[in-house]
Amino acid sequence: MRVVVIGAGLAGLTAACHLVGRGHEVTVLERETRPGGRARSITRDGFTFDLGPVVMTMPELVESALTAAGSSLADLPMRRLDPAYRGAFSDGSEILVRYGHDAMREEIREKSGAKDAANFDRFVAWLKELYDVEMGNYIDANYDSPLGLVSSPTAALTLLRLRALGKLGPAVRRYFDDTRLHRLFTFQALYAGLPPETALSLYAVITYMDSIEGVWFPDGGMGAIPAALERAAKGAGAEFRYGATVTGLTCRPGGAVAGVVAGDDVVPADAVVATPDLPIVYDQLLPDVAPPRAVRKGTYSPSAVVWHVGAKGSPAPGTEHHNIHFGDQWNESFDALMGSKTLQPDPSRLVTVPTQSEPGMAPEGHSTLYVLEPVPNLQGPVDWRHEAGPMRERLHGFLAPNGYPTEVVAEEFVTPLDWQAQGMAHGTPFALAHTFAQTGPFRPSNVERKVPGLVFAGSGTIPGVGVPMVLVSGKLAADRVDEYGRRR
Repeated sequence: MRVVVIGAGLAGLTAACHLVGRGHEVTVLERETRPGGRARSITRDGFTFDLGPVVMTMPELVESALTAAGSSLADLPMRRLDPAYRGAFSDGSEILVRYGHDAMREEIREKSGAKDAANFDRFVAWLKELYDVEMGNYIDANYDSPLGLVSSPTAALTLLRLRALGKLGPAVRRYFDDTRLHRLFTFQALYAGLPPETALSLYAVITYMDSIEGVWFPDGGMGAIPAALERAAKGAGAEFRYGATVTGLTCRPGGAVAGVVAGDDVVPADAVVATPDLPIVYDQLLPDVAPPRAVRKGTYSPSAVVWHVGAKGSPAPGTEHHNIHFGDQWNESFDALMGSKTLQPDPSRLVTVPTQSEPGMAPEGHSTLYVLEPVPNLQGPVDWRHEAGPMRERLHGFLAPNGYPTEVVAEEFVTPLDWQAQGMAHGTPFALAHTFAQTGPFRPSNVERKVPGLVFAGSGTIPGVGVPMVLVSGKLAADRVDEYGRRR
């Protein structure tokens, strides 16, 4: 079949690799001049800034897409980071998230005591069992109805036995006494758009993916991932058209897709995979189709301010590639972000310093920093036209006391207004939050039944937010295209 993929982000590129590998005629339309989408990189004054995700986990999902298109992970050299994170706490203490069970148990024994170290064994066993049952049965799976949740009674019973529908915060507290470990093993809930105290325990699989399976870094930065996927898809025969802004769809009698309108061109299509944020797809491409309720009235995740900094000098000894600075007012900060939708009273921040692993991402004697602070999305009262300047000054004031260089040479400052301008609903790059009512089969489907042949991929549909989930979404979209082709 002729398949048009709208968007050359990670979801679209993964879909293209799987589709072209299965013999489809694939055309990828991208409005920018290069691949990447949210995962694109830019170079400014000799500094390489990764503008989107900076935490890479589960490389086998990238490998699956590359292999489908006849390439391999050898085309994408990457290294495992050890430690995956440095957790820095308000009392001046630190805990490293080490790779390897024995190394992490020893880190916990040294920093938190023998009891928590012993319980780490039980914690990992719980995480692994959760991951094993969820990945094959619920994450890497298309749904036609909520009945899909019980399509495997054994898997459903296992989830209940593991208390996966309980709350994440209390679940982690069952294993550890040290409150620092509670934060280190639950902050991942923010990726799902939820506070740890109310996130479902099933989202502990994100903790498993990074804290147990490990965090990786591609040579050259995160932009190397979309570049490798594009090379693989092109090598297998996919066509890429850049600078192609999609403005509409054409349909056959009966409503099935027939083509994609991009500028003055109509690209014929038997099926279309659309990867922009779902509210944008419905608003711009499907104006006569009512969006699902979650798209219209759903709960959207908090956003983030990201300050990309090219600075003169190096960070203090002990700085790692990924550094999480935990605020003391943990629950109060989540209440602000997701309750009153105001700025955190005592913010926790991620500082990624890729030049700790790859000095070539900055000129000699300089560092590249990625400073992220979670903030409310645009449904809250914060006016970013006035708040951007003060926020930058607060982040700049945070650098020196925490051991980071402060002489800024180049920078890019991104607020929720910028995310919105890039086409992300409510100014959040994290899409719909993973509440129970927006999880699995309750999340917006990756097909639109009123427009046969139209398939969705990306963080707004199944399975959800984060690099691994978006990569899976591209494969699931390819599966949907195959299903449609068999029915035509």
